[in-house]
Amino acid sequence: MSADCQVYLLDPKNLSPETIAVTFAKTSRSPQSFREIAAELNDEKSAQFHEKWVVGYGHASVAEHAVLHIAVENCSRLAVEALESCRLASYTEKSTRYQKWTPQDHHTPTELDGHALKPVFIRTIEALFTSYQEALPAVKAVIEQEHPREEGESDGAWERRIRSRYVDICRFYLPAAALANVGMTINARALEHSISKMLSHPLLEVQALGRELKRVAQENTPTLVKYANPIPYLDAVQSDLTRSAAEFLPQSSERSDWCQLVDYDREVENRILTACLYRFGGNDYAHTLSSIRNLIPTDRQRLAQEILASLEKFVIPLRELEYGNFTFDLMLDQGGYFELKRHRMMTQTPQMLTTRLGYA
Repeated sequence: MSADCQVYLLDPKNLSPETIAVTFAKTSRSPQSFREIAAELNDEKSAQFHEKWVVGYGHASVAEHAVLHIAVENCSRLAVEALESCRLASYTEKSTRYQKWTPQDHHTPTELDGHALKPVFIRTIEALFTSYQEALPAVKAVIEQEHPREEGESDGAWERRIRSRYVDICRFYLPAAALANVGMTINARALEHSISKMLSHPLLEVQALGRELKRVAQENTPTLVKYANPIPYLDAVQSDLTRSAAEFLPQSSERSDWCQLVDYDREVENRILTACLYRFGGNDYAHTLSSIRNLIPTDRQRLAQEILASLEKFVIPLRELEYGNFTFDLMLDQGGYFELKRHRMMTQTPQMLTTRLGYA
């Protein structure tokens, strides 16, 4: 590192997210240091910059430097699903594995106001929460027998050790209407798109959440998200493709396997080995792929060992493993999907949550 190299933070306590974004954007044209650029800016100048370059000229990548930390409380788990559909963000939810829900912790959709099914919905929700509350001590007693208190272990330590086990089992009673809290860290560019999607969502709760996110975000990024509006395209696509799916797809027969590998690249191993050697070698991709195809099995195994054998716990493998793609069709309950959805380095296409495949 050179003697002149400097590394420092632009403190969000002193600079707004929009000002930080402009500071970074200006460095592509200005010879000044980041500190000097930031010193010349204020919120008004930053807003003018964003109006001209981000909104007017479409330089949306600038908005990625404006980062917000947003707390969302007491929205349904179904609304959380819509919120977390933006994968270019970080989320932490109130855990159904470690926390217990009370009978009041649920959302009643506005769509049911005045509807004949509203009393049925409420009775069903109340029955689920009653079963949940009754199951907690019963399942806990079983877990206590399977995992007895260790010698010298306090009541509190024992409870903490077994809590996740019995609460985790009982959480499958919780309906999609159960309330949840989620903390979100997201940049303004991704947030604008996320808000637009939520404003275009068919559920009124999600639309309301989108409006509130926009209001709160504008307190810190008044320019970068103010043009987040419903997207007619999303509404049209959902309507058209729902109709076409009913028209073109036959009624599917009952499936026997909850996990099906429906497609994969037949050369997945070749592509991964090729990508790894391409990175560290000097040949072009086509020549490298041809060489890999001609390797004998023992040499291929040796390469695989070199790529994976020295991996330690918590170490992420080479990115070149992403050259291998698999498509799975999974049939999961909502609790199972919660475990899967947190793995965001993939493309997930969930269907609408219904009782068509069964329910607990």
